[in-house]
Amino acid sequence: MISKKKALEMIDVIDEMFPDAECELVHKNPFELTIAVLLSAQCTDNTVNKVTKSLFQKYHTPEDYLAVPLEELQNDIRSIGLYRNKAKNIQKLCQSLIDQYDGQVPNTHKQLVGLAGVGQKTANVVMSVAFGEPALAVDTHVERVSKRLGICRWKDSVAEVERKLTSIIPKSRWTQSHHQLIFFGRYHCLAKKPKCDACPLFADCREGQKRHRAALRLEGATAQ
Repeated sequence: MISKKKALEMIDVIDEMFPDAECELVHKNPFELTIAVLLSAQCTDNTVNKVTKSLFQKYHTPEDYLAVPLEELQNDIRSIGLYRNKAKNIQKLCQSLIDQYDGQVPNTHKQLVGLAGVGQKTANVVMSVAFGEPALAVDTHVERVSKRLGICRWKDSVAEVERKLTSIIPKSRWTQSHHQLIFFGRYHCLAKKPKCDACPLFADCREGQKRHRAALRLEGATAQ
């Protein structure tokens, strides 16, 4: 792995690349954000936004989601992966909000992870985006980028990636760095076709260098 100093230098470069990065899930309040993040598991933000455009017009409160049969809610989110399980969790979450929190989304991490369908990542996003509390959520983009750059090891769990990133990045930057790492992974260091040729981090990126060496070997073998 690279040093903490080098890792922070890389984070600084990503900061310069995406200074205006922000949450791309469309929402108007903490409740809508919680539903949107729950739906985003194994799904793109773009797909979620297409679904929530009509979903948030139909449902405004936890009571609204409980006023319809589960099958109807499932049909409303059918285009999203794992829609059956997510629909069940939405209704369970809404029931908990009514029973325990007067219909409002709680503003502590411990309370959030106690809700159906809300894990560490979702809770971190809600805490940082909805309530302005420093948090660094590790989604698939953040995990991939951190491992490709050598900030973390390939065998590190999501929890270990979060611990390493939060130990390197100043707490005041956790939220912004979270969004910037997502943008870097979503628009630059793509899963299948990373833009290594135009990457300012290429010289220090272990994955980029590995891909480059493999390309050279292939080129040499082809030329023979």
